[in-house]
Amino acid sequence: MNAAIKTLLVATYLLAGVSLAVTLPYDAGPWLQRISLVLVVVHGLELVLMFKHVRLYRGPIAISVLLTLLFGLLHWKPLADAQARQSTNR
Repeated sequence: MNAAIKTLLVATYLLAGVSLAVTLPYDAGPWLQRISLVLVVVHGLELVLMFKHVRLYRGPIAISVLLTLLFGLLHWKPLADAQARQSTNR
């Protein structure tokens, strides 16, 4: 399920980017651009509010920030859940 949602998010961002250079049918370009902007803003707020979970990523923090901006809670929530499981197993 997460993979399907992530694919949909990436497709939304890509189509919004393509719409800057090419006119999409049904006047979809401006809508996709607005939706993408709203998603990035919401995910940016998530990044600020949930940074304690975002920094749990085992890779570079810049990659974790990028993944959070792209996918939001689909990136940081599994990290938070893993930490919660780990703390209850101690």
